Amino acid sequence: MIQSKLLNVFIRLLLFFTAAIAILVGTSHTSVAQSDYPNKPIRFIVPFPAGGATDNIARPLQNELLNTVKWNVIIDNKPGAGGNIGAEIVSKSVPDGYTWLMASVGTHGINLPLYTQGGGKLPFDPVKDFTPITLVAELPNVLVLNPEFAAKNKINSVNDLIAYARANPGKVNMASSGNGTSIHMAGELFKSMTKTYMVHLPYKGSPPAVTDLMAGNVDIMFDNLPSSINFIRAGRLKALAVTSAKRSPAFPDMPTIAEAANLPGYEATSWFGVVGPANMSADILNKDSAVLMAAINSPAVKEKYLAMGAQPVGNTPAQFSTFIKNEIAKWTKVVKDSGAKVD
Repeated sequence: MIQSKLLNVFIRLLLFFTAAIAILVGTSHTSVAQSDYPNKPIRFIVPFPAGGATDNIARPLQNELLNTVKWNVIIDNKPGAGGNIGAEIVSKSVPDGYTWLMASVGTHGINLPLYTQGGGKLPFDPVKDFTPITLVAELPNVLVLNPEFAAKNKINSVNDLIAYARANPGKVNMASSGNGTSIHMAGELFKSMTKTYMVHLPYKGSPPAVTDLMAGNVDIMFDNLPSSINFIRAGRLKALAVTSAKRSPAFPDMPTIAEAANLPGYEATSWFGVVGPANMSADILNKDSAVLMAAINSPAVKEKYLAMGAQPVGNTPAQFSTFIKNEIAKWTKVVKDSGAKVD
């Protein structure tokens, strides 16, 4: 009997020490993995096509990280559904630091109220399913027209456009980079505040929409400034105003929509930030945050952003988390007040 009890005690002690050793070994492997991070390429999902504003914001970061800290970041464009396709991929990825999303005001501000207003549902939760890393940049949108459409209808100002749209309800086609994007919502807010009706035509990103705009297949667009800036300068698009509360340093003589049309309170800007899947470890999150903040604040990246009309930001994960929650609250009100819907 005594021998049996001693044997049971011995077995329990053996199991205890075996489990303890396993935990220590696992912790050691985790520490090695985290200290060695990243030891393979990071997949950076951009949920819009190449050549659009979101893509243009991501690529200077990619180059800077390779040049300074030798991180191999591979951009993977996954456009569609107003950025939701790419965002869903990241929301369901392993939180090991090797999958990032270039989030936007669409994916993490507008889409939740927009897609749920009509009883629909997003395939992810923009707060619970992601780990905010840093806000990268902010920029205005710009109201641009096809030059031939503007000339034919003598539209040379925002007030001219409002007058024409009111006199011709449903005859103005308004392109966007997709449902729920800042481009879409800038137009919906404009329609709501000016009491005009224009037909919304969503595209899979800015590049195809801008291409059709220049070709005359659509009439107007509230495009992200980086996507249109070179076409404006080349005269292939006619710009009337920016959508921000203040004028853009890139076009200091161009008015804001609020001042051009006497629409106090009109503001619809875009922002872009890096997020990962939910439950990223503190070690990896802190490393990502520090490296990205340094890249955003580097002279090379700042120069590229300012040239395209974007304002570099860079903040902490906690600050970015609060920012996202505030944006969702802000755009929930805008979506409700404007009556915007998914087309």
